[in-house]
Amino acid sequence: MVEKLFRKRVLILFIFLTNVSYSQNIDEKVEKLLSQMTLTEKIGQMNQYNGFWNFTGPQPISGDSKKKYDQLKKGLVGSMLNVRGTENVKEVQRIAVEESRLGIPLLFGFDVIHGYKTQSPIPLAESASWDIKAIERSARLAAKEASAAGLNWTFAPMVDISRDSRWGRVMEGAGEDPFLASMVASARVQGFQGTDLSDPNTILACAKHFAGYGYVEAGRDYNTTEISLNTLYNVVLPPFKAAADSGVGTFMNSFNDLNGIPSTADKFLQRDILKELWKFKGFVVSDWGSIREMIDHGFASDRKEAGRLAVFGGSDMDMESSIYIEELEGLVNSGKISTDYIDDAARRILRAKYLLGLFDDPYRYIDSNREKRIIGSKEILDGALDMAKKSIVLLKNEDNLLPLKKKDQKIALIGPLAADKNSPLGNWSIAAEKGSAISVVEAMRRYKRNDLIYKQGVRLINKVPDGFHEEVSINNTDRIGIDEAVLAAKEAEIVIMILGEYGYQSGEGRSR
Repeated sequence: MVEKLFRKRVLILFIFLTNVSYSQNIDEKVEKLLSQMTLTEKIGQMNQYNGFWNFTGPQPISGDSKKKYDQLKKGLVGSMLNVRGTENVKEVQRIAVEESRLGIPLLFGFDVIHGYKTQSPIPLAESASWDIKAIERSARLAAKEASAAGLNWTFAPMVDISRDSRWGRVMEGAGEDPFLASMVASARVQGFQGTDLSDPNTILACAKHFAGYGYVEAGRDYNTTEISLNTLYNVVLPPFKAAADSGVGTFMNSFNDLNGIPSTADKFLQRDILKELWKFKGFVVSDWGSIREMIDHGFASDRKEAGRLAVFGGSDMDMESSIYIEELEGLVNSGKISTDYIDDAARRILRAKYLLGLFDDPYRYIDSNREKRIIGSKEILDGALDMAKKSIVLLKNEDNLLPLKKKDQKIALIGPLAADKNSPLGNWSIAAEKGSAISVVEAMRRYKRNDLIYKQGVRLINKVPDGFHEEVSINNTDRIGIDEAVLAAKEAEIVIMILGEYGYQSGEGRSR
């Protein structure tokens, strides 16, 4: 017994020492690379751009695309977002690795919120399952599918607590309760990242939006927040702390201000709490253009001041503002920013790339055969279906009406959402194919021995929006079809009403 216990302790000590040695080895490599980098190249690691040209086509010759392309060749881009698919990712990574001076590989980020191409239930639905293991597995399968498309970083999980149902992004979180949200945050981080980030089936996770984004006034997206320290520490921050404790690789700050200070420049949040108190070793990325938006807040007078405030506040990477790459070098040379801030940010970003194994093989996520084999595979589809089953919440089953019989019933299926093949995909399903969901009416027609009649009733929307950025136009006037639906209901033994909202009525910028 004593010998077994001794062996176990020796094994644990060996694993601990191995991990410490591995971490020290990475830190040494990071410092060596930093010593070879110019100030401009370090700032380049802090610069993230959106996808900008037809990657496998001709080289851009003018405009914004050419600017980004040229900076990529000079090693002045640290990460790209919305570049996906192995063919595209390979070409962009090739330019960064083979044409820049130091050949530093890129991070490729994407919003893998509840699946990549195959959609699991929205995060709010997953949390309703209270099945933490299933939620972790769902994130693991999402990471596997996303990594097969060449991605190595997701902007998830969103761990914001919100208690105002008017806020459009309620669907993206785990609900009102910090205890449940903390468990879900930890599970999703572990699912995305696994136990070894160098495993090509894993991707970097990102805890967002730090912090208070779900507490915006009147539930209006991007609005201001007023949060007491008691609420901040006991309600808002616990899920973020759980993510940090689970080893999340990155944080994303939020669009909102917190008690008058934009989160992007909030030293109290990002340096004092996250990096000092919680000992977070990863890096913080801004939200889309949020450094530039500090000018709109009235918090910064111009782009130079916005860049200075963001760096002081602890924002390590600039998403799509171009402020860091255009302004920071001048601020350092004029003595307004210490190089220590630049080194710290670049160090954190490079460390993440080493942990992902990108310096060992920049193309480790790029395998077209793997992409074809994994995306939409039976394993991924079965996992999404299993999570969907576990996320359904039955509120009432009066007189044991459910389950329905599979034959000999006259059923009226009513409601426009019953035939909708997009809304079941949920919001934030960017990579999913439009119309790829199985509608309720399609599914119920499989049971051919029942007498099923479907009536739309009224139209829910006036037209299908052309993507996320188009506002949803709700039908408030046309009542044609109600009489037919009522008649069908009267003649049926069973009436199934599919009620709810159109998929794009919830989500970012969709507050009520």
